[in-house]
Amino acid sequence: MPGNVKAKKIFDFSALKKVFEYTRPYNGRVYLSVLLSILLALVSPLRPYLIQVTVNNYIRRSVTTDHSFSELMVKMVIWITLLQIGLLILETICRFYFAYITAWLGQTVVKDLRTTVYRKVLGLNLSQFDKTPIGTLTTRTINDIEAVNDIFSDGIIPIIADLLSIISILAFMFYVDWKLTLICMAPFPLLIAATNLFKETVNKSFIRVRNAVASLNAFVQEHITGMQIVQAFAAEGREFEKFKKINREHRNANIHAIFAYSIFYPFVEIIIAISMGLLVWWEARQVFHVSHLYAAELSGKIISFTLFLNLLFRPLRVIADKFNVIQMGMVASERVFKVLDNQDYINTEGSYSPELMEGKIEFDHVSFAYNEDRYVLKDISFEVNSGETIALVGHTGSGKTSIISLLNRLYHIQKGQIRIDDIPIEDYRLQSLRSHIGVVLQDVFLFSGSILDNITLRNDSIPKEKIIEAAELMGMHEFIMDLPGGYDFNVMERGSTLSLGQRQLLSFIRALLYNPSILILDEATSSVDTESEILIQKAIDRLVAGRTSIVIAHRLSTIRKASKIIVLDKGEIIESGTHEELLARGGFYSKLHEMQFNKQLHGVKIRDIEV
Repeated sequence: MPGNVKAKKIFDFSALKKVFEYTRPYNGRVYLSVLLSILLALVSPLRPYLIQVTVNNYIRRSVTTDHSFSELMVKMVIWITLLQIGLLILETICRFYFAYITAWLGQTVVKDLRTTVYRKVLGLNLSQFDKTPIGTLTTRTINDIEAVNDIFSDGIIPIIADLLSIISILAFMFYVDWKLTLICMAPFPLLIAATNLFKETVNKSFIRVRNAVASLNAFVQEHITGMQIVQAFAAEGREFEKFKKINREHRNANIHAIFAYSIFYPFVEIIIAISMGLLVWWEARQVFHVSHLYAAELSGKIISFTLFLNLLFRPLRVIADKFNVIQMGMVASERVFKVLDNQDYINTEGSYSPELMEGKIEFDHVSFAYNEDRYVLKDISFEVNSGETIALVGHTGSGKTSIISLLNRLYHIQKGQIRIDDIPIEDYRLQSLRSHIGVVLQDVFLFSGSILDNITLRNDSIPKEKIIEAAELMGMHEFIMDLPGGYDFNVMERGSTLSLGQRQLLSFIRALLYNPSILILDEATSSVDTESEILIQKAIDRLVAGRTSIVIAHRLSTIRKASKIIVLDKGEIIESGTHEELLARGGFYSKLHEMQFNKQLHGVKIRDIEV
């Protein structure tokens, strides 16, 4: 079973070492928590021992001695009582700071680790997001990292404190009466066996719970995002049944763990009762079979051992649960570190960072595959001079979008080289490279927030005057000002309060605002009506002037002015030239043009033609 495989790796000390590397900036807190755990281990058993000393040496003797000596005994009892109050206050303060420091340490490590993970996620290649459900990455970034927090607040450091406390209590018990200690410890093998069984059972249940949580997150994230499709095809019932199945697995895993808890804790109480019974039996045996004088010390010892056993069983009762906390924290940390150890990211970055780009682009025998053995681009070579506009044409899946993704270094290429201004794109700093390339995609993504935030992408350095200027150029300023709040209008998640065309127009404003050297338009006018397209086309004419532009357009009429049209089919360039040259050639492009012309003439909807 997968769970069993994972369980064997729980105490992978290399993973534990990785977790504790995040505590290095806070080593002072770690050392203080260890010091407090040692202090608590020494202080806790002192009070039961002092009670025994008080009962045997002072309270009993004060009754059997003369009046003056009895007063001295009473004073000693008062002083010991005050000492115990002082120890109790000290223990309370230590426990408070110990709990606070371990919780603080856990939350601080979680903050740093979550920041590191999110920074890593931001740098992953897009192929990772193609293969990994968003809900799974969400689980890794939030739920799993939160489980790592428990390693500190309820795990390794508290366990060390509990173990030190157990050792200290046992040392006091053996010092007071080693025979009685062994008698009281007789049921402990049963407790150890039960604890181990409980730990393994709950650990397997928790692994099931974590897997179910990841499945729930992925399912809910995906289906809420695609709710329009679910409802449009009346699939609510089927999807709800799938959700119920995943949710049922989550419940069953939790109930399995709850069942183990409901058996273990009563069993611990039985073990405590047996130890208490053995304590009374042994002491009574001593009184009746050894000496009646022994009864004089009986009350003090019984009281102290009763308190010792309560102190001893308190950490033993929860230590198995804390081991499970560590186990689940380690399972979670393994998953988190798999994200951090993922090598599928842009790991080669140059230092070249020009203030301006001329915009010359060269693809030199470029081949690319999303999966290593299935190439979607095959030996692609073309050149775009600075200021030129080229168009990419082809059926769906011909490789048009892949070309523009490679230009932005969103994926690694397997063969060939891409150069901008005669410099390989690997030599550019990624931020510099991408800041000089403006992209307008067919599927416009807007973040939850204001129109202003979505246009500027929260870049506070852009003055509002430039934003308004770009919006006026696109003919969107009046529309924006008519919205409640104007530029502060909240577009909601994915821009749900705006139409497809309005979202597309906002993306054009964004591209205009950043004034890129290279402009990429990927089906940029496909979601707008004819009137909006005319408006956008005028703005595009201004935008592409003096810039290198790559255009993927659904309507052939929008690319007639392109300096060159490159026709792709199955990842290969099969034709290139101007609009007139390609029509005169009577090849693939000419057929596409004829089919689209007939579509417009007769109103035929041909959905598999994309240019």
